Amino acid sequence: MKTTLAIRRTASVVLSILVAGSVAVASGQSSPTKDIVDTAVAAGSFKTLVAAVQAAGLVDALKGEGPFTVFAPTDEAFAKLLPGVVPSLVRPENRDMLVAILTYHVAPGRLTAAMVTELDRIETLNGQRPAVRVDGGSVMIDKATVIAADIKASNGIIHVVDTVILPSKNDIVSTVAKEESFDTLTAALWAAGLVSVLQGEGPFTVFAPNDDAFAKLPAGTVESLLKPENKDKLTSVLTYHVVSGLVYSADARPGSVETMQGSSLRVSKSGDSLLVDDARIVTTDIPATNGVIHVIDSVIFPVRADE
Repeated sequence: MKTTLAIRRTASVVLSILVAGSVAVASGQSSPTKDIVDTAVAAGSFKTLVAAVQAAGLVDALKGEGPFTVFAPTDEAFAKLLPGVVPSLVRPENRDMLVAILTYHVAPGRLTAAMVTELDRIETLNGQRPAVRVDGGSVMIDKATVIAADIKASNGIIHVVDTVILPSKNDIVSTVAKEESFDTLTAALWAAGLVSVLQGEGPFTVFAPNDDAFAKLPAGTVESLLKPENKDKLTSVLTYHVVSGLVYSADARPGSVETMQGSSLRVSKSGDSLLVDDARIVTTDIPATNGVIHVIDSVIFPVRADE
C-alpha cells in the first residue's frame, strides 16, 4: 500500500531536522563548492565508503557533472557487514561486485528528501531499484534507515544511511529456481531450452506463473507441454511471459506490450491490482541482476499457441 501523502510530508520534515546536527554542516553554504566525493571526505565519517569508491574506480564518475543522489553508508554501516566482507570487496578481482553495490546507492538526478518520500522505488545507476518505505518518522531505503538528509554538494545531494543496501546477485533463472513456488516454471524453462537466454544480459521483465498458476491448467496440460515433441509450443508459451527491458510496477500503464514471443499482451488494472491478460500480478518487482520478476496467478497463452 502506498503511504499517504501526509505521512510522507511529515517524514520529510523529520529528515530535514536531522540535517542540522549532522554531517550536513560540511555543506551548510547555500552554493556548495565541493563535489560529492570531496563532501564525503570532508565529513570524516565515510572513510570506508570513500575507500570503496576509489577501489571501484568510481571517483571520477562521482566528481562528474551529475547531478547525482547518493545514499551514503557511514563507517558504522559498513561495520555491520560480516567480518571480511569489506576487505574482500575492495580486492581487484571483486571490482564488478563492488561497482554493482556502490551504484545501487546512487540515483541519477538531484532527489531531495521530499522527493524521495514520494517514491515507491528509486531508479539507481545499478539498474535495480531499492524500495522506499516510510515507517513512522523514518524513511527506509530497502533495509537502511536515512539518518540525515539533503546534504548539498556541487554536483548532487547526499542522504546518509545506517546500513549498506545490497542489490540482488542472482539472475532471473537463479532467482526463480531458489524459490519453492516456481518448481514447474523452472522445469519448463529447462525443457524449453530458455535457461541460457534468461541468464543473459537482458534486461528482461518476466511475468512468472507460480506453481498454483500451473496447477489451474486442465489436467495433463503441463505434462503435454514438457514433452520433447512439444518444445516449440512450450517455448511460445514461456516467451509470451517475457518482455524486453525493465517494466516495474510503478511504470506499468494500461495498454499492450510486445513480448519476446512476438505477440502483445494486455496490461490493465482492476482496483488496486495489475493484470496481464487475465492473470493477476500477486507479487511485484522481485529484483534480479538482469531484470525484474512479477509473480502472476495464472498461465497466459498467446493467440493460437495451442495450434
